[in-house]
Amino acid sequence: MYYIYDKQSTRILNKPHKHYQQCCYKTMSAAQAQLTRMHRKHVSKEDAATSPLYTAAIAEAAYYHKTIERTVTRKNMMSGKDYTESVNTPSYMSPSSEAYWSM
Repeated sequence: MYYIYDKQSTRILNKPHKHYQQCCYKTMSAAQAQLTRMHRKHVSKEDAATSPLYTAAIAEAAYYHKTIERTVTRKNMMSGKDYTESVNTPSYMSPSSEAYWSM
């Protein structure tokens, strides 16, 4: 399994209109093909220098989670205590968001 992630923030880049769980690729070549498609779509709309081809990278899932993925410190909305979580945690699963507590 492979991920395409942003080099700056280490956030996993999802396929358009797909859920977080559907952003992994079975092979490196499948991830590279998706990155190329993302680049072509981006270049037609905006500046080529900010294209995912230049700002994103591909990593194996286990390696990504072990060494690349960053964590952020957030404040729990109900208790006010600080805690750390992955940058890829969706807002509805984060205790720092109202959506988490309203379910």
